[in-house]
Amino acid sequence: MTVALMNPTGLPEIDAYHQVSVATGSKLVFLAGQVAWDADGVTVGDGDLAAQVEQCYLNVATALAGAGATFDDVVKLTVYVVDWTPDKMPLFLEGVARASAKLGVTPVPPGTLLGVAALDVPEHLVELEATGVID
Repeated sequence: MTVALMNPTGLPEIDAYHQVSVATGSKLVFLAGQVAWDADGVTVGDGDLAAQVEQCYLNVATALAGAGATFDDVVKLTVYVVDWTPDKMPLFLEGVARASAKLGVTPVPPGTLLGVAALDVPEHLVELEATGVID
């Protein structure tokens, strides 16, 4: 495996992600931000944060596969959520859980979640980008 995830002693252990990833591969994979579009460019889950988070994760998995990678190869996730407030965390985690069930993996590399004013189109509530390392 090219990526080892860890929570070093002295940092909080957070269920939603790991604090550190160590990559030993030789090829970097950078994904454009993925929004809640299906393969035809139609927004999935209009107004539904959990559904959009799920679709974003599924789209990231599809993009990773196109590069010969999986979530096991991801070293960093960045999530942008429109009008983020902490009370939206359960919906966010529900979307991650649903995507995890479909993908058969829990994608928990180090990540950053940022609240933003808007994304590319008004119906998009979340965007997810990933960086991976493969051999």
